[in-house]
Amino acid sequence: MTTYKGSEKRKHARMSANFVINYQIQELSYSYDLSQTKNVSQGGVLLTTNKSFDKGEQLTINLRIPFVVKKIKLKGEVIDSREVVRNLTYETRVKFLNLDKDFFNKLGEFIEENLK
Repeated sequence: MTTYKGSEKRKHARMSANFVINYQIQELSYSYDLSQTKNVSQGGVLLTTNKSFDKGEQLTINLRIPFVVKKIKLKGEVIDSREVVRNLTYETRVKFLNLDKDFFNKLGEFIEENLK
């Protein structure tokens, strides 16, 4: 495995996290898929998906996390989707769009606390 030697491009700290989620392509209200996160930050999430997504594709994500009682509904934009297991598993990077400020702050606190 090659270690990246360049400067850090991420704006937000990222933590490994396996949260169960469901997601759908925004235009297809009938098409939810169940998945889990691999890591999360205030800016986005890395998901395991069963299909490849095009860069820029819009997703609706329903997420349950320990510090919020109710399910969180988020909008996201696919940044990258990379095949991990041929025709079976993909790692899909999603950037959050229009994240609620209160949730953004709570998520940041939760991540910082868990990175200690």
